[in-house]
Amino acid sequence: MAVLNVNPTRMELTRLKKQLTTAVRGHKLLKDKRDELMRRYLDLIRENRTLREEVEKGIAEANGHFSAASAVMSKESLDVALLYPKQEAYLDYSVQNVMSVEIPVFDVTMRTADASDIYSYGFASTSFELDGAVSEMSALLPKLLKLAEIEKSTQRMAVEIEKTRRRVNALEHVMIPRYRDTIRMITMKLEENDRSGRARLMKVKDMMIKQNIENHKNNPETI
Repeated sequence: MAVLNVNPTRMELTRLKKQLTTAVRGHKLLKDKRDELMRRYLDLIRENRTLREEVEKGIAEANGHFSAASAVMSKESLDVALLYPKQEAYLDYSVQNVMSVEIPVFDVTMRTADASDIYSYGFASTSFELDGAVSEMSALLPKLLKLAEIEKSTQRMAVEIEKTRRRVNALEHVMIPRYRDTIRMITMKLEENDRSGRARLMKVKDMMIKQNIENHKNNPETI
C-alpha cells in the first residue's frame, strides 16, 4: 500500500480529504481537456490529409506546365521572364490560444489586388504553358500557408496531448490512489486509537467501581 509520509492526525486527515477532492476534480478536467484536444487533433489530421492531397496535385500540375514551358522556351528566356516579379505577398503571423495550445494563424495579403500582376512578363514572348504554371503556383500559395498552419498546429497539439495524458495517468494511477490509501491508513489509526482510548476508560471505570466497593466494605458507614 503506497501511502504518504504524514502524521496520522485528524488535521492531516481533513487536509488530505480536501486534496483528494481537488485531485479528483482536476483529473476530470484534464480528461475532458485531453478528449477535446484529441477530437480537434483528429479533425486537423483529416483536414491536413485532404489539403495535402490538393497541394501535391497542384504542384504536380504546375511542374507539368513548367516542364512544357521549358520544352518550348530557351532557359535564358524563361529566366528573364521570371526574374523580376511584379506581385508581392505579405505574411502576417499571429497565434490563437486553443485549450492552452498556441495555434499559429497565417494571413497573407498581396501588394496589389490586380490578379494579372502575378505575370511578370509579356505574353507575346512566352509560352501559354508558363502562364498556366504561374497561375497554378499563385493559386497554391494560400493552400500552402494553410497546410503549414495546420501541420504546425497538429505538432503543438500532439505535444500538449502527451503532456495532458501523462498528468491524467499520474493523477489516476499514482496520486489519487496514494491519497486514498493514506486517508484509509489514517482513518484506521484514528479508529484504533479511539478503541484503545475507550478500552482504557472502561478499565479505569472498572477500577474505580471496584475501589468504591472495597471502600464501602471497609467503611460501611461511608456513603
